[in-house]
Amino acid sequence: MGVIGAGYVGLTSAACFTQLGHQVVCVDNDRSKVDALRRGEVAIVEPGLTELVRDGLGRGRLRFTTAPEELSDVDFVLLCLPTPEGKDGAADVRVLEEVVATLPELLRPRCVVVTKSTVPVGTGTRLAELLGRPDLPVVSNPEFLREGHAVEDFLRPDRIVLGSPPENRRAAERVAALYGETEAPVWFTDPASAELAKYASNAFLALKVSYVNVLAELCEHYGADIRDVARLMGLDPRIGPAFLVPGPGWGGSCLPKDTAALLRTAEHAGVDFGILRDAMKANARQQAAVVRKIRRAITGVSDGSLSGTRIGLLGLAFKAGTGDLRDSPALAVARELARSGAVLTAYDPGVESVGPDIVQVVDDPYLVAKDAAALVVLTEWPEFRELDWERLAAATERAVVVDARNLLDPVTVGEAGFTHTGLGTDPNRRTG
Repeated sequence: MGVIGAGYVGLTSAACFTQLGHQVVCVDNDRSKVDALRRGEVAIVEPGLTELVRDGLGRGRLRFTTAPEELSDVDFVLLCLPTPEGKDGAADVRVLEEVVATLPELLRPRCVVVTKSTVPVGTGTRLAELLGRPDLPVVSNPEFLREGHAVEDFLRPDRIVLGSPPENRRAAERVAALYGETEAPVWFTDPASAELAKYASNAFLALKVSYVNVLAELCEHYGADIRDVARLMGLDPRIGPAFLVPGPGWGGSCLPKDTAALLRTAEHAGVDFGILRDAMKANARQQAAVVRKIRRAITGVSDGSLSGTRIGLLGLAFKAGTGDLRDSPALAVARELARSGAVLTAYDPGVESVGPDIVQVVDDPYLVAKDAAALVVLTEWPEFRELDWERLAAATERAVVVDARNLLDPVTVGEAGFTHTGLGTDPNRRTG
């Protein structure tokens, strides 16, 4: 099979399909990236991915190239190309369409064109028109990969979704067979439903995060504890505990652009998707709310000056398990603090640098505490719980920690000498 695009989805798909026994050629137009991948060098922070790439290279099952003509003898082509948010909020599919327009001259008959990129409803039909060859069936196969768990999600998926018109059902079945060893349930549907399912899933998760962030603010007003409230909600099997932890907002490569694209799709159809619009507004406000909490913890008031104040940040990536800074709410908070004149030092296991005008990134978590007026937890890396908090307290100017992920045990950091502030919690209360 051929994979076009060696980005996050493309590289994960290529490496994992070799583990499932397939021969894969991965095409990308970035020569430096291709050269690095040929050497087994993977820039993406993703558990297990580097090992799979090197294993595929070693077995001769995986190769990387910049030459599209090497797709001429493949049975399947997976489109793993970027579909970024356009100026109007809709997904920009120009790169995808430009690549597809080159395929009719390359591909042999009965080669299945598989869309793994997240695309607007109707894209499958549009791509079939661009190909202009009925012998090249198009099948939608959206990915549901979580950054930090992508390899696990690919090899042990909870569902495989395949969208095709009735006349291409055999092609969809051929794609399903590629996943044979995963033993995951396969859902055959029409192209529009498959395309919409990806947007609907991500937008619902975004709704859930915005909901719990607003709920945390309500808890603070009434003296309730969001940890207890969320735990009790999560016990209901209709709700579940996932995505019920407050934080600085949702971000990353998927949720922001997918919610915007779904809202634009609804507007185009004349459907009022107000609940999604409100969730996006709530998310846009969340970083400012976290900054106000930091100001209050340091100065005693929510609009206190931070000019010249040293603040240590634990975490910059949008979530643990990845070094991805795209639309990272943690980085958005850092930028706002920097604009306020704060002097920032940060540590993140997956991030080596950001920009010296925003924050100095160090390779030792204990360096962020040096002379800091406060520490702020912005990414939920589990190892932050295991730090020597007494050592951190001794290094600070003031032993204050703002836990914007409710990651830490308030009792543990309190005994180490810190004043702990979380989201939606009373620092004087202990939960059961």
